[in-house]
Amino acid sequence: MENLQTKDFYCDFVLNNKIQVEKVKETENVLAFYHTNPSWTTHIVIIPKQHITRFVDVENMDLIKEIFQTAQDIIKEKGFAESNYRIRTNGGSFQESQHLHFHLLSGEEIKDTERE
Repeated sequence: MENLQTKDFYCDFVLNNKIQVEKVKETENVLAFYHTNPSWTTHIVIIPKQHITRFVDVENMDLIKEIFQTAQDIIKEKGFAESNYRIRTNGGSFQESQHLHFHLLSGEEIKDTERE
């Protein structure tokens, strides 16, 4: 199996279809899919289809609007508004994959021992 530890997992593997992901929602510019190694009972990743490294690198604010519209649609469709949800992104040394991405989390956090 290929080494999945790259600087841009999303461009290198997800968007190039080198690994299969379960899509939740897709638009012209945005892809939302279930995380391949979830840390919450519902863990969805939302990414722009074009390569953007960090949130501070975004020049087209319409893209951010589309990302958050996608998140809002998923929250409504899945009924998370009536239970719980969290949207998170990381930057700087907190960002493992060098591709802008947002985590949409709902349910319960999965402990590390439960994930293995």
